[in-house]
Amino acid sequence: MSSDQATATLQNIPSGHQLVKLPSGTIIECDMAPPPIRAYTTDERESKAKLALCLHPWSWLGGCMDDPVLRLLVGPLNSLGYHRWKSSGWPSLTGSREAQDLRELVQWAIDRLHSVESVVLVGYSYGSLIASLHPPLPHPKVSHIMISYPLTLTALVRDDRARVLIVHGDHDDFTDAEIYEAWTRSLAEAAAESVLEVVKVEGATHFWREGEARVKLVETIETWLT
Repeated sequence: MSSDQATATLQNIPSGHQLVKLPSGTIIECDMAPPPIRAYTTDERESKAKLALCLHPWSWLGGCMDDPVLRLLVGPLNSLGYHRWKSSGWPSLTGSREAQDLRELVQWAIDRLHSVESVVLVGYSYGSLIASLHPPLPHPKVSHIMISYPLTLTALVRDDRARVLIVHGDHDDFTDAEIYEAWTRSLAEAAAESVLEVVKVEGATHFWREGEARVKLVETIETWLT
C-alpha cells in the first residue's frame, strides 16, 4: 500500500468530535484521532489496526472527555500507532450501564476500523471502574491500563487472557499509600502468571499535576505498550 493510499484509508475513518448511536439506543459523545501515517510499517497499513479508548473520571466530580491527565496520553498513543478514542456519557454509581456502553462502543469501533489486532482500555480514576468491567476477548487482544484506581480487579487479573497495568502515586489525595500497597499485594497473589504489572510513582497525587510524575506516567505507559 502506498503512502497516498494509506492516507486515504485513514481519512475514511471518522475523526474529531462525533455522536455515536449504540445498538442499545444510547447516544454518546466521542473524540477520535487516527494515528499518523509514520506510526505504521507498510505491512501494518495493509492488515492491522490498534485501538485505544480513554475513559475519564466521574463527571459528577468534574471528570470530562478532555481531562488533562488523559490529554497527556494522546500524543504517545497516536505515535505508537493507536486510533485513540475518548468518550463521554451519563454517569451511574455502579458503572454497569457505562460498562455495557463500552462493550458496544468497542465493537462499533472494531467493525469500522477492520482488522483490529489489539484494544487498550485506559481508565483514569472512575474511568478505570468502567474499563475493568470490560472482559478480555479471544480476539482482538484486550489490555487494561488503570490509573489511580484502588478498587477490586481480582476477577480480571485471574483471567490468563488479561494484560493489566496499574499506575498509582504514593501521595494519592484519596487513598493512603499503605492501602495501595495492601491492595496491589493481594492482586499480585491472585493474578495469573504474566498478567499484572504495578508501578508506583513517587511524589504523584491522584490528579498527576507534578511535572516529574507526569513524565513518569507517560514513560511507563509507553514502555508497557511497546
